[in-house]
Amino acid sequence: MADVTFTLEAESVEVNQLLKLVGLCDSGGAGKALVAEGRVSVDGQPESRKTAKIRAGQIVRCQAMCIRVIAAPTS
Repeated sequence: MADVTFTLEAESVEVNQLLKLVGLCDSGGAGKALVAEGRVSVDGQPESRKTAKIRAGQIVRCQAMCIRVIAAPTS
């Protein structure tokens, strides 16, 4: 399983957009399809909400990828 760290620049990101931003799919619509097909879990639980808000500290798994979401460093 590939591990990816995603640095969150805002308070949250929608799960479908996160999948696009890390390169798992080409568009937010394709990300929604992955969620609809039951291929996405957040913190070990299946995620069925296509635009669920993902925040720093959460772990998203989809296909063979594990995405660790972290907060951007503050200056």
